[in-house]
Amino acid sequence: MSEQTVLRASDEPLCRGYDVALLDLDGVVYIGGKAVQGAREALKEAESQGMRLAYVTNNASRTPAAVAQILNGMGINAQPSDVVTSAQAAARLLAERLPAGAPVLAIGGMGLRVALRERGLRPVSTAAARPAAVVEGFAPQVDYSALAQGGLAVRAGALFVGTNADLTIPNAQGIAPGNGSLLQVIRTATGQTPIIAGKPEPPLHHESVIRTGARHPLVVGDRLDTDIEAAYNVGCDSLLVLTGVTDPAGAVLAPVHQRPTFVADDLAGLVEPQPAVSAGDDGFTCQGWTARWSGDQLGLSGDGRRIDALRALCAAAWSRDHVTEDAIKDALAKL
Repeated sequence: MSEQTVLRASDEPLCRGYDVALLDLDGVVYIGGKAVQGAREALKEAESQGMRLAYVTNNASRTPAAVAQILNGMGINAQPSDVVTSAQAAARLLAERLPAGAPVLAIGGMGLRVALRERGLRPVSTAAARPAAVVEGFAPQVDYSALAQGGLAVRAGALFVGTNADLTIPNAQGIAPGNGSLLQVIRTATGQTPIIAGKPEPPLHHESVIRTGARHPLVVGDRLDTDIEAAYNVGCDSLLVLTGVTDPAGAVLAPVHQRPTFVADDLAGLVEPQPAVSAGDDGFTCQGWTARWSGDQLGLSGDGRRIDALRALCAAAWSRDHVTEDAIKDALAKL
């Protein structure tokens, strides 16, 4: 039997039950440089009800000031102090292990170098500088020369850190290799596995909590394998929104370590109550929808909002182990 079998209910809006929302950016707040429909309004309402908003990203190339500027350009009020990056998490991780002023070979963008300097470390660009560590974060300008210098330094004994291990990133042309793919170059050449600072590993979450002073944070994201798994890894509640990578089928089939506490169509879920799912002999019911098993097939009946149907389906699927796509396809077709 799975650990979590139902999404949690909340009689009050989530923005009243949690003090800080740790929001992913791409696929949650914006997509392709444009704000997700309704995001501005939902975030403004959540903030007006007392929830602090923090923007937590695996992107290590931009500085917090640059990210805040992008958000402000979309009509979303944000200060640099509201942005937490994997570069900052990696810099803290390194500062806890190295003496002040230690040279660190930085492979990546300006955001990475600024984060290192903020922690009293000295960014360098070559293995000849005898760096104590190599930290790699994605940036479009990363080339073979930089990776080669990183490999030489790691072979010489430098600590190896990655800001994140995302294998792919979306761009205007489609899905491109991400930092996780670039890390494999040095890993393959040296046989050394990097320490990862970004989601789903704990350092970025801890950095976010330290910077925001959160006591009861809610992780908000669109990816199960980064955002939601990161929340699971640190024992934090999470809200999955369906505006980005994860679709309803992904939510229903989520393994235990990637199951959200709540699910919503979009960021409006922050300012709405979360209805309960009830389990009975007739199946799993949420609002006007009921999901029930008939042998090895999951069925769905009722009417109402699609998101409530999905909540019922998640509860039914999560009540069993080893659920397959074929078992849920008829139910999903009714969403």
